[in-house]
Amino acid sequence: MNYESLLSERVKDIKPSGIRKFFDIVSEMKDAISLGVGEPDFVTPWHIREEAIYSLERGRTYYTSNAGLMELRTEISRYMERRVNLSYDPAKEILVTVGGSEAIDLCIRSLVNPGDEVLIPEPSFVCYKPCAVLAGGVPIPIVTKNEDKFKLTKQALLDAITPKTKLLVLPYPNNPTGGVMTKADLEEIASVLREKNIFVLSDEIYGELTYGMEHTSIASLPGMRERTVVVNGFSKSYAMTGWRLGWAAAPKEIMEQMMKIHQYAIMCAPTASQYAAVEAVKNGDDDIARMREEYNYRRRVIVDGFNKMGLSCFEPEGAFYVFPSVQSLGLSSNDFAETLLRQEKVAVVPGTAFGDSGEGFIRCSYAYSIANITEALERIDRFVNERKS
Repeated sequence: MNYESLLSERVKDIKPSGIRKFFDIVSEMKDAISLGVGEPDFVTPWHIREEAIYSLERGRTYYTSNAGLMELRTEISRYMERRVNLSYDPAKEILVTVGGSEAIDLCIRSLVNPGDEVLIPEPSFVCYKPCAVLAGGVPIPIVTKNEDKFKLTKQALLDAITPKTKLLVLPYPNNPTGGVMTKADLEEIASVLREKNIFVLSDEIYGELTYGMEHTSIASLPGMRERTVVVNGFSKSYAMTGWRLGWAAAPKEIMEQMMKIHQYAIMCAPTASQYAAVEAVKNGDDDIARMREEYNYRRRVIVDGFNKMGLSCFEPEGAFYVFPSVQSLGLSSNDFAETLLRQEKVAVVPGTAFGDSGEGFIRCSYAYSIANITEALERIDRFVNERKS
């Protein structure tokens, strides 16, 4: 069987995730510490788990509507009103998805035609570019810089727009850098987009994890709701990664198209997860605050640790990642990560996993326990000192 001739050329050309490569290695390495995966080390709060158990005990094991439980969509609508000052019709403008990742894919496939350009600020999460390619689009990276706190600037956006531009991905708070766009920053971007026929995919999965500031959705700014798909979910803020549940909110004209793909490819999100999510979004604000406070403490510890060992580290304002520079050691990002893992059994992710502009940086997650973070910093410090000597 000649499999090579049968496989999709688009799929063959896509590289595997640079995050998973190191995760797979460290999972089989004894005494290794991973700072590589963006997964909260908190267990999903009990009152949320209990609701899922109760739903199973009651025999709620059937399909829900394609869009998701109406009760859940209603609670998501209320959540968005109180947290980001946005109003969406739960019947026509909110869709419950299998994680935020499905929502991203649905948005891109619903909007992008072959040849359309998708603007992606980088470094950024690994899925945007492959999703654009699979839709037949042309991903266009916009390099963000350390000196700009890894924000998308108005001028960089203007320089990237062409007559073929269809969609701007706005991934803030940002994975991997921890960069955040303030309301003033977003106003600058909105002033450009209001004059263009360009849509926005606003990935706000880390919106609850900001430090010292409130998250602003670009969709809440004048003239932006009608040109924005907001993506969010339960994985990061409620420590519900394995439940695989997210959502999208968008004008009904866009949502109707997203729903078609969701109907045929997915049917509906897991039922037990949806019942758990109702409890999370109704009564989980205190859980979010508790976890955010702990992440903030870990953030200060890990930033201080990298700066003390001489690896300049931008102080993240959101998410749960740091993005220190390793340029001073004369190693590429990939060489640093591979050598560190081999010598000190610490897994980090090379910055190039998030775009070519990530060269010279590594991503470390502080969603791990303070004990693991402290031990990892000691090992990295030892590795750095050996390289310097």
